[in-house]
Amino acid sequence: MIVTLHGSGRNGKILLEHWAGLAQKEGIVLAGPDALTNQYWSSPVDGPSFLHDVIEAIKVKTAIDPRCVYLFGHSAGAGFALQMAMLESEYLAAIAIHAGALPPSDYRLTSYAVRKIPIWMTVGTEDPFFPLPQVRATRDVLQKEQFPVELVEIPHHTHDYYSRSRSINDAVWQFLSKQSLQSDPKYARYAE
Repeated sequence: MIVTLHGSGRNGKILLEHWAGLAQKEGIVLAGPDALTNQYWSSPVDGPSFLHDVIEAIKVKTAIDPRCVYLFGHSAGAGFALQMAMLESEYLAAIAIHAGALPPSDYRLTSYAVRKIPIWMTVGTEDPFFPLPQVRATRDVLQKEQFPVELVEIPHHTHDYYSRSRSINDAVWQFLSKQSLQSDPKYARYAE
């Protein structure tokens, strides 16, 4: 199962549309929730409790492997996926993002991760919203903390996920499909 987290000014439907073909081919269950405001994702209103509720509601209706639940985020959704990975490292198997990074003020979140969750990142070398130094700094912080992280830099690519979604999603799925929790998922509850 992949839970997609949309970018600013969008909603969950757009990412589902871009994932639908691959999901049908590979048997991936998709969920594309909307953030409370379409401009950004924020804690605690959008997660981790909300994402947990979405995932658990789908588990009731659809047979999914609970050890293979992933997040994919673009832009604002990418930054939020990174935050959720740190907070729910024993609940989510892995995450993948396009065009996102952690702000330095959120680097401290790495201390919340009980498990070194696998992370796949991609960014365009000409992304005006997430410049390479910022994305590389996030990668470097994660690597320093021993997270298995991969960063793919796409030459001459901007912030536009949608025009390259097919190739990006194929690469994301190649990464995610190899990741699995080694034991049953454990959801961490936090004081809101």
